Amino acid sequence: MKKAIILVVLAGMFFWAVYDSVFQSNEKEAEENVGIKVGDHAPDFELTTLTGEAKTLSDYRGKPVMVNFWASWCGPCRSEMPAMQKVYEEQNINILAVNLTSTEIRKQDVPDFVDEFGLSFPILLDKELNVGTKYQIQPIPTSFFINSEGIISYKHTGPLNEERIMQEFEKMK
Repeated sequence: MKKAIILVVLAGMFFWAVYDSVFQSNEKEAEENVGIKVGDHAPDFELTTLTGEAKTLSDYRGKPVMVNFWASWCGPCRSEMPAMQKVYEEQNINILAVNLTSTEIRKQDVPDFVDEFGLSFPILLDKELNVGTKYQIQPIPTSFFINSEGIISYKHTGPLNEERIMQEFEKMK
């Protein structure tokens, strides 16, 4: 009877060790693959919109998304916004525009910018540059194209045109 109990305990310990090893290994691999390079899992974040609604990148898991970092005073950012708005409206793609809010001269500059360009995609406010720092944003605009699995498929610095935005979304299908 003692041998049977010892065997059951040893078998249980063995299976627990295997189970624990597999799941901890997978968690470590997932953590190691989070980064800002093409092929990495994009770091998740939570920011609020101009209307105060909380949005996370993980809300878009299962769908490709473009994450664009910008500021209202940035000339190249201004030049790409009409293209972003057009593809958002016409192609029904997901865009998250992350405003680097602490770099703005006045708080009102962001809503004024949104009104000026008639932007209807989510405008997220990175008030303390936490997300901009996490994504090592420099220069702006910088855009990340993240596929439906949350993996960065393309990173672009500088303004984008409609054609390039659509090319990158097509690659993620």
